[in-house]
Amino acid sequence: MPAILKLNEISEVANKEFPANYTFSKDVKNPDGIMLRSFSMHEYPLNDELLAVARAGAGTNNIPIPACTEKGIVVFNTPGANANAVKELVLCELFLGGRKITDSIDWVKTLKGTEGISKAVEKGKSSFVGHEILGKTLGVIGLGAIGVMVANAAVSLGMNVIGYDPYLSINGALHLDTRVKTADLDTLLKSSDFITVHVPLTPSTEKMFNADSFAKMKDGAVLINNSRGELVDTGAVLAAVESGKLERYITDFPSEELIGVKNIICVPHLGASTPEAEDNCAAMAARELVDYIENGNITHSVNFPDVCAPRTTPVRICIMHKNVEGMIAKITSFVSDANVNIANLLDRSKKEMAYMILDLDQPLHEKSIKEIEKSENVLRVRVLG
Repeated sequence: MPAILKLNEISEVANKEFPANYTFSKDVKNPDGIMLRSFSMHEYPLNDELLAVARAGAGTNNIPIPACTEKGIVVFNTPGANANAVKELVLCELFLGGRKITDSIDWVKTLKGTEGISKAVEKGKSSFVGHEILGKTLGVIGLGAIGVMVANAAVSLGMNVIGYDPYLSINGALHLDTRVKTADLDTLLKSSDFITVHVPLTPSTEKMFNADSFAKMKDGAVLINNSRGELVDTGAVLAAVESGKLERYITDFPSEELIGVKNIICVPHLGASTPEAEDNCAAMAARELVDYIENGNITHSVNFPDVCAPRTTPVRICIMHKNVEGMIAKITSFVSDANVNIANLLDRSKKEMAYMILDLDQPLHEKSIKEIEKSENVLRVRVLG
């Protein structure tokens, strides 16, 4: 009976995705799968039975991906499940960036108990004049599920939109409004009144917004960051806001240095904090776990390639191996030597790792399976009846 450990409170909709014979609890020992949201697993023990970890969200910085990969543990995330929630927050932040709404609200609170509040409001409101977003240029860095939705919504609001994504997928391109223009990063920085960033945190994107990138931007631009705080160099953004190079910096990742600074708006990580987004993420994560445990199919993995196929034979063997030359021939030779027919073979790679699905017309002898397991560069073998 498969057992799934939840390391955070997870939306109840996940329960509906697990078959009746599954256990889904925070008290599971030696789990087959783990589902989590923000729990940090970097010091968490990875038991030998663990097959997969599913993050009910997009970011996976709280999961020890190299350690999981080494043990043949698939790490899933749920891209796009919270896209609408983040898109709506970005739209809100566009207005907060153009209009001094938060400042004016804070000021109005100081008027409580003042005689003649209406006159005070009319007299003081001129300090909070802002500008409209209509006709302004928005630069969208990262055209994944969220970036595409933001770009399309901004176009509908009358903005000129420039997108940048060197890894734009076919699916993303097909869903992108034809009015969205694409450009290189420098052109986007120089041309945009507003910039919103939607890229993962990697060694190449860490502190991608620094003194050099701010120098390329328009004077008085607004930067919106709902991806990861580490994408922005804190010292550089403080200097840019203080000098007026940036009119505002709006981030979903507060820090000690940023809180309370004039023209910096810190939102308490609300990007995906809606019940709808939490439901979508939980359901998708549960489906990913079940499909992998039951069928060996991988969808939306961050450390192994996506490989999926319907079950058409009595036996399926799933093999994780390093992406080195000759592995397919080496593995299939064990099957052919056993006189077992391969009805279907899929093998995909992702950087150093590869994943193979073998659908067989009849069971493979235990000896042959052991030979595959002992082969150099093979990480893990699963036999699904």
